[in-house]
Amino acid sequence: MNQPVPDVGPAAPEEVPDETADEAFDETSDAEPDAEADGRPRFRLAYVPGATPGKWASVWHERLPDVRLELVQVEAGAVAAALESGDVDAAIGRLPVDKDVFSAIPLYEESSVVLFSRDHLLAALADDETVSAGDIAQDPVWVPGDDVLFTGGRTVPGTVPADPDGNPLERVPTTADVVATVAANVGVAVLPMSLARLHRRKDVTYRPLSDGPTAPVGLVWPIERTTDLVEELIGIVRGRTVNSSRGRGAPSSRPGADGTSADAPTAKSARNGVKKSSKSVSGAKKRSGTGRGTAAGGGRGGAQRGKGGRSAPQGKKKGKGR
Repeated sequence: MNQPVPDVGPAAPEEVPDETADEAFDETSDAEPDAEADGRPRFRLAYVPGATPGKWASVWHERLPDVRLELVQVEAGAVAAALESGDVDAAIGRLPVDKDVFSAIPLYEESSVVLFSRDHLLAALADDETVSAGDIAQDPVWVPGDDVLFTGGRTVPGTVPADPDGNPLERVPTTADVVATVAANVGVAVLPMSLARLHRRKDVTYRPLSDGPTAPVGLVWPIERTTDLVEELIGIVRGRTVNSSRGRGAPSSRPGADGTSADAPTAKSARNGVKKSSKSVSGAKKRSGTGRGTAAGGGRGGAQRGKGGRSAPQGKKKGKGR
């Protein structure tokens, strides 16, 4: 029979994290006016705990000041329901998702860490040292009910937490509960690094798990609601420039000589844009450089007295610019 989780006592004071860009752009506060009173349309972007949408929110505010962006934190397991119900328009969520219902763009993969009490033997490791699954093979590993790492049949390292009689203990409901349990030095936990940082405490620490699973994160939205504003967000998370956006702010398409849009550069030209710019600057320097050595300066390039100075061919002049 399942036994209750051991009493781990009161939580230790948490470290207060510095204010992040995500908090600065969180427009879900009750103090904010609603979209109708504000006079602007709104776009609601959900994000799971640990995700950091602040940098994309900043770009959104610069590009689309007439559309209010609302950031809404949603538990990882509730993202699909929030999208299907229309409560949010898109989400920075955990992958994979149901491809028959949602579109998704992978953004990054989080590495996993082993979280343990500062009284644990592993706490003696240097900050830059890693832990392997073999190092925690004899440790009880707590897996929260909202786990995002060991889905799809992935093997959990270590042992199953059990009571003194060997009976498996119930899972603790949330990641926060797991962190409090680990703080009592009755086992360890394996979490995505962002969640270990989100729930950081003075009495726990962590080290990277070298052979642990990863937690992919992506931009997710309903297939049937790929709106212009969703396209704008796609462009932002992919790093597109304003001129290459495919959303409502995209420039009008003018067919070029090869049939492509003259206003929307291809991916190849976008990648090479910086190089092309530097070449044009270099070319300008070359052209201005040909002015060196003219008669005004009396240099080598000037006509010498008593000799018939011959102008160098056009091609050679260009070749001398440095």
